This record gives sequence, C-alpha cells and structure tokens, in this order.
Amino acid sequence: MAKISMIARDAKRKKLIEKYAAKRAKLKKEGDSVGLQKLPKNSCPTRYRNRCKLTGRPKGYMRQFGISRITFREMASNGLIPGVKKASW
Repeated sequence: MAKISMIARDAKRKKLIEKYAAKRAKLKKEGDSVGLQKLPKNSCPTRYRNRCKLTGRPKGYMRQFGISRITFREMASNGLIPGVKKASW
C-alpha cells in the first residue's frame, strides 16, 4: 500500500491539471511561454503519475485495467476479472 500522503498529492495534482487545462491549451496555442511559466508547476499533466486504484502503487501500472501488475495477477487468479484466465499449456 502506498503512503496516503503520496496518493493525496497525486489527487491534488489531478484537480489542478483539470482546473488549468483550458488556460494551458490557450497559452500553448498562442505560444506564450511566459504565461505558461506563471501557471502552477503541478498543473502540468506530465507531473501526474498513474496509480493502482486499489493499492496506490505507482509502478507496474496496467492502463487497460487501472491496477498494478501485482493486483492484476491476484485478481485474475481469483477469477475477479472477467475474460482473463491464467495461461497454461
């Protein structure tokens, strides 16, 4: 389980990204680099980190499912993900 503070920090970043998205797009279109620099650092989309929705783990994130590889493996083994089963031959 990830630290609660790290999960909260990423949630705060996500809110800032959504808040400033329109303004950022307008400034980019105009080519106003000084205006972009005046926006908050955390409003930049590249600073947001995808995290597992269940554990908050930042590494090994699977976009298609929104969870980490470890959680995915556990859930697939328990049959909690429809259409996914362990390969065997």
